[in-house]
Amino acid sequence: MHARSFGATRVQVPVIGQGTWHIDRSDRGDAIAALRAGIDAGMTHIDTAEMYGDAEAIVAEAIVDCREEVFLVSKVVPGNATRRGVARACEDSLRRLRTDRLDSYLLHWPGQHPLEETIAGFEDLRRAGKILSWGVSNFDVADLDRALAIAGPDRIACNQVLYHLNERAIEHAVLPWCEKNGVALIGYSPFGSGDFPDPASPGGQALAGIAGTHGTTPHAVALAFLTRMTGTFTIPKTGRRARAIENAGAADLRLTPAEIASLDAHFPRGPRPRMLPML
Repeated sequence: MHARSFGATRVQVPVIGQGTWHIDRSDRGDAIAALRAGIDAGMTHIDTAEMYGDAEAIVAEAIVDCREEVFLVSKVVPGNATRRGVARACEDSLRRLRTDRLDSYLLHWPGQHPLEETIAGFEDLRRAGKILSWGVSNFDVADLDRALAIAGPDRIACNQVLYHLNERAIEHAVLPWCEKNGVALIGYSPFGSGDFPDPASPGGQALAGIAGTHGTTPHAVALAFLTRMTGTFTIPKTGRRARAIENAGAADLRLTPAEIASLDAHFPRGPRPRMLPML
């Protein structure tokens, strides 16, 4: 499983991890089996959040006997992101996850509480050993600039953003900012949250052609494209064991420059939007 440095943490983390949004809608046994299969296949980066329903409890069952192998990430909702609220929310997540620390803890999106308070809360948790690093999610460049000004360099581990073939807005400014400042970029919903390219479309046919060349699947090709750049990670979610194994195989897939150019042409990033897209 191909891994790279996770931002300022310098920890080597698999480029393809496992998301858990809506995983509680799958059969619980199937969801746990999928997460375990992913871990066994090297996808030891697991992302969850306090607002993901029962996901943290499902993750807890999946990692009960392999916690030391897992790079575990959870997120706090902005409404809980005061200095004291962050501490309470983190303790609740730790309890649901049945662990004593998180490898990284993220602010789920920019909110109404002062960012200075949120970051102070993160730093309190880091000093206490409850979290080993912290980051943000759904932050555009202006938000990232503000966080960097408050925290200083080498504190923001990552920025988790919407990123799939049909939504490449982050490549305009957010991705370059993260590359410049040593912040890992984690793409969520890499299959488009239900709108993966139609196999009959020109883009779908391009994916299938590349997949055939490599003896893999269009989904794996998409994941390889999204992690083609240094510092990028992705966290596909699945409640199916077979798909988890398929996703893991994409980590070692290397696309040729011609294949990357073909996908770039079929799925253009388009103009920079006024607001950062998010789900």
